[in-house]
Amino acid sequence: MNKIEIFVIFVMMIGTLQMASAQESDSERILKVSDDEKIILFAGFSVAIIAIFLFLARDIILRKKTTYDKQEHDSKKDRTYEKYHSDWGDDYEEIGKRGNTKQEKEFREELANENLPDYYEILGVKRDATAEQIKKSFRELAKKTHPDKTKEDSEQEMININKAYEILSDEKSKEKYDRYFKSS
Repeated sequence: MNKIEIFVIFVMMIGTLQMASAQESDSERILKVSDDEKIILFAGFSVAIIAIFLFLARDIILRKKTTYDKQEHDSKKDRTYEKYHSDWGDDYEEIGKRGNTKQEKEFREELANENLPDYYEILGVKRDATAEQIKKSFRELAKKTHPDKTKEDSEQEMININKAYEILSDEKSKEKYDRYFKSS
């Protein structure tokens, strides 16, 4: 045990002995507090509460505003400012909540309805295809099926191709898609 722990234990023992000896005498059990003492106690508690408040709010009080903070951003108005400007990492997730991004919700709903499309099949690539292969396949399919090029009603097919490329070209989206697609 270090010296501080020994000192704290010693002070607690002396306080306990004092309380025990104070309770032995029956006389003067009534606590008398004068008005001056009440004022001193109230002032002491007030100072302690203010000190605790300042301690807890120190980061907000001492934070220096940058020119970026002074600008008006749309994200500040719709309360998504903290989402894009926070110190938390991307892997932060609240306890008890699964990934609730719009994309993951869409994947879960499509999986529940058993109509999660096979984006690899749509683009005509293998599951282990590289980003370059996915991009190349997308461009070839876009050239073939674009409504302006074919003069046909191929808008829905083009939407499917764009969606497949959007998901598979982004590493995080591709990882989420693979996770949900494997569970089907």
